[in-house]
Amino acid sequence: MKRFILIVLLSVFSAMNVFAQIMDHSDVEMADQMRAEGKIYVVVAVVLIVFIGLILYLISLDRKISMIEKEKGNL
Repeated sequence: MKRFILIVLLSVFSAMNVFAQIMDHSDVEMADQMRAEGKIYVVVAVVLIVFIGLILYLISLDRKISMIEKEKGNL
């Protein structure tokens, strides 16, 4: 399970790095405006909350499936 989380985190951070290199920051007026008004932090917080919620849901789902598989194996 730890290995899975590590792989997910590494893939997310590497994708963010690639996206940051591709993106041209001079043409993003909306991001500049949101950053100036302080709203960008709200957007980042909401995205992080959703991402963490999805990760926690997947972990709990994995545990439930593992328990069901273990019960089926004992029958």
